[in-house]
Amino acid sequence: MTTQIGTRQEAEKFLAEHPEIQNIECVFTNISGVPRGKNLRRSELLPLYDTGRFLPGSVLVCDVTGQDCEDTGLVWEDGDADRVAKPQLGTLVPIPWRGADTATVLLSMYELNGAENDLDPRVVLSRIIDKFKGLGLTPVVACELEFYLLDGSAAQDGDYIPFASQVTGHVANTHEVYGLREMHDIKPWLDDLYAACDAQNIPVETCIAEYAPGQFELTLHHQADALLACDHAILYKRTVKAVSVNHGAEATFMAKPFSDIAGSGFHIHVSLEDKDGKNIFADENPEGSPELRHAVAGMKALLADSMAIFAPNMNSYRRFKANSYAPVAPTWGVNNRTVSFRVPAGGPNTRHIEHRCSGADANPYLAVAAVLAAVHHGMTNKLDPGPAVTGNGYAVAAETGQKFPSHWFAAVDLFAESAHMKKYFGERFVKMFSIVKRTEQARFYEHVSELDFRWYFRNV
Repeated sequence: MTTQIGTRQEAEKFLAEHPEIQNIECVFTNISGVPRGKNLRRSELLPLYDTGRFLPGSVLVCDVTGQDCEDTGLVWEDGDADRVAKPQLGTLVPIPWRGADTATVLLSMYELNGAENDLDPRVVLSRIIDKFKGLGLTPVVACELEFYLLDGSAAQDGDYIPFASQVTGHVANTHEVYGLREMHDIKPWLDDLYAACDAQNIPVETCIAEYAPGQFELTLHHQADALLACDHAILYKRTVKAVSVNHGAEATFMAKPFSDIAGSGFHIHVSLEDKDGKNIFADENPEGSPELRHAVAGMKALLADSMAIFAPNMNSYRRFKANSYAPVAPTWGVNNRTVSFRVPAGGPNTRHIEHRCSGADANPYLAVAAVLAAVHHGMTNKLDPGPAVTGNGYAVAAETGQKFPSHWFAAVDLFAESAHMKKYFGERFVKMFSIVKRTEQARFYEHVSELDFRWYFRNV
């Protein structure tokens, strides 16, 4: 499954149906998972579909703040040479949150000779999906992302003040998990979000209040096209943030924005369909079919090597804490939220795995790629996951000493040296991703924080 370039006919049809559109946001998501791109005028859309649009190769590997990562060799040594970004089929849609005159389209990066760029996260994912074709299987994926909806002014200063009720002005100060009043309080915001998602064909469904004041989660319907599921996740995150700004709020997908309350996870639901559309994980046994067990075993086997993908930032590791609903070890179980890999309750035909390790700050393309790589590894090697955890998975992890890397530096080191990651992601990608993260690490630790002063100014 190579990435699919959009056609001129697709663009012509869109322009004919949307005479109001005058601006088009072209969006490329790089290694760091931050959407970047250009704003085009209406007259520039058809040329984009005819020949693509040049972008500097350095944008492939800039850090999470948009700074160059010179050690990649794609800045000065490369002359910051252009690659060509091309629109992806079916991704040209209106974005009403930017006004009635604006649309967006997702891009993938190609070399000037037309070859796919192996540092593009969409390309990395598409190549891993291709590995399932040899097995006659199609991954089915759904993305769940938690986030905080906060007072816009306070959030700019790093203060935790939940977005006030748009009905009464009340500011939440208790958890109220699954609270219904919380849905009423944000109804104008939620209505606009649903409308904006519908306009972009983002299949947003259930909304719930999560385990902290101001924390929410909306589900995205599963797709038998993992690349499309991740496109939806990218568009969804942008839409949540933009609609929030329009309402005077700020939404954050930081993994752990506040030290004393719940972090925000990115739960990835996965199953596999055969050529007849049958779920091969389906089984009367609540633990699923043998294939499901092999997939779980692969997830356990590659979790440590993949943590730099699932938890890509320094802040990501603050989320992992026992008794927090965030996982701490490579454990699995049935209908159990204290483990990393959960087989949810449901009928036999619904059997699938919920991978609970990623933070909401992870790059959706890369996180899903890592999950599918682990599934493929477990199934092709017929690995055994061992017994499912029953009861408190945190206690089991503590008793057995099971754990995964809980530190940013260790996780990046494991990823950089992993033969499994090089096999699935490509040696060049692993090298470049590791350089970007090590550059971010150096920049992060160069900064003298407020905590440095509080701990050391008087005491040392």
